[in-house]
Amino acid sequence: MNLRNIAIVAHVDHGKTTLVDAMLKQGGAFRANQQVAERAMDSNDLERERGITILAKCTGVQWGDYKINIVDTPGHADFGGEVERILSMVDGVVLLVDAAEGPLPQTKFVLGKALALGLKPMVVINKIDRSDARPDEVHNEIFDLFAALDASDEQLDFPTLYASGRSGWAKESLDGEEKDLKPLFDLIVKHVPAPKVNADAPFSMLVSIIEANSFLGRVLTGRLESGKIKVNMAVKALTREGQQIEAGRVTKIMVFRGLERVETNEAQAGDIIAVAGLTKATVADTICDPAVEAPIPSLPVDPPTIAMTFSVNDSPLAGTEGDKVTSRVIRDRLLREAEGNVAIKIKETAGSDAFEVAGRGELQLGVLIETMRREGFELSISRPRVLFQTDEAGQKLEPIEEVQIDVDEQHSGTVVQSMSERKAEMIGMRPSGGGKVRITFLAPSRGLIGYHGQFLSETRGTGLMNRIFHEYAPFKGNIQARRTGVILSNGNGEAVAYAMFKLEDRGPMMIEPGAKVYQGMIVGEHNKSNDLEVNILEGKKLTNVRASGKDEAVRLTPPLKFTLEKAIAYIADDELVEVTPKNIRLRKRHLDPNTRKREEKARAAEDAAA
Repeated sequence: MNLRNIAIVAHVDHGKTTLVDAMLKQGGAFRANQQVAERAMDSNDLERERGITILAKCTGVQWGDYKINIVDTPGHADFGGEVERILSMVDGVVLLVDAAEGPLPQTKFVLGKALALGLKPMVVINKIDRSDARPDEVHNEIFDLFAALDASDEQLDFPTLYASGRSGWAKESLDGEEKDLKPLFDLIVKHVPAPKVNADAPFSMLVSIIEANSFLGRVLTGRLESGKIKVNMAVKALTREGQQIEAGRVTKIMVFRGLERVETNEAQAGDIIAVAGLTKATVADTICDPAVEAPIPSLPVDPPTIAMTFSVNDSPLAGTEGDKVTSRVIRDRLLREAEGNVAIKIKETAGSDAFEVAGRGELQLGVLIETMRREGFELSISRPRVLFQTDEAGQKLEPIEEVQIDVDEQHSGTVVQSMSERKAEMIGMRPSGGGKVRITFLAPSRGLIGYHGQFLSETRGTGLMNRIFHEYAPFKGNIQARRTGVILSNGNGEAVAYAMFKLEDRGPMMIEPGAKVYQGMIVGEHNKSNDLEVNILEGKKLTNVRASGKDEAVRLTPPLKFTLEKAIAYIADDELVEVTPKNIRLRKRHLDPNTRKREEKARAAEDAAA
């Protein structure tokens, strides 16, 4: 069978998954009367709710005599680890770029990785039916990007198609016929080379994706680099360094046909398959014939840049809303996540009830926390902190991100001022059409923690901010943290509307009347910079006065509502987010006020000594 293996890469929201939907429909992957959900490849709940791809997934379509394996990749920089590991499975990439927005930071990131591997790129300029599309300018920007990323002469000679993934058509020129995706399929067959594999050598395969299946156990997906594989065949697993970690037999072989995985008795070199039967092999390991000695080289993955502490929930309400609360089950779940997600690193801390989880960004870790929360876990989460490095001269280095911001011209001054307060350096500013300006900054990662919410307020919700890791650079100095204090409950019980009404002039509340509270829990934001302890449990005293208007109903301002990401970004270093299946609460790390005062004195003494 003639094979073609491709990955579709793009910036977030440029239409990858929608285009794959159209390719599956026109490639005959669905029956004529089959009901198919929109964005069929985004199969888990979080992907559908957020409208983003989180996990790389494989699919396959038949086009004439050719089988085309397609890998749909995430578009968000935080999930870059998913992209890095699957590029080794494919021989070409379809680079999808929005006809109005042009190439954005994530486009640059994935394209750089693909070009470095020598993959053959094809460019699809998508959404050219948008009213603000500028396909010719975007085409020039893409060429400049290829040149800036040191593409070879062959890679610079990339073919271009103009498409609308939602409408399901592609054409070779702007005035071509808008009919179907035949030009795209034909170009993939013509431009992408067949897999370069050795069919006569012993069987070997590099694992790129891992998942757990309740019936089959561990399912490992990758491309056959050499030989053929049969059911019940004896195999072994080698680590990246060449050490054997296990030997076993293949119990199932599955190939990709549309959205389904179809069982087969054998598979040939070059095909992308999923196998079951091994219990220890993981991502970047080589599964091979017992005669093979050397593992297949795998790409190094960029290191994590941000870390959070996941600890056991020790609040007075612990165990009342979730059923997975012990450090043992939390540890097992985190280790299972790190096994399949190469961009996440887990480290146990000195206390046995806390774990340091390092990843690429707040969104990646936020998605992990949300997934665990839905599985019934209760956790306490610390404020994100960046991971520093030191160079050979002993100088402290911190991660710097390239930030690309698209805003209306009237908001640009406010955004530039806010970014400069966060030690960001502006490296470019140009009009991007439609009264908008595109500003590029190099900013420290720690300055961007929690900025996104403020950015949306500053731009009245119209701004777009895209970030990508740039490099490690010398430490930029202190950055101003949150300027307001918080309002804390001084007792355990249920919040009373009468008490909340009397406290409204102190600052906005974060809870509703009747909410369960405890000592040290954050119930509101203080207008001033200091923290304020209040009695939110106090009810109205009964009197014998019955004057007109005396007992008017209490009217409360609606409380501040926090999403998980917003809560994580909001808290200070001495605060935690309590995450349960039903609630997200903010609290102080030390609930007892006397302990907090002692800690404060100790910190002040340390600062004075320093």
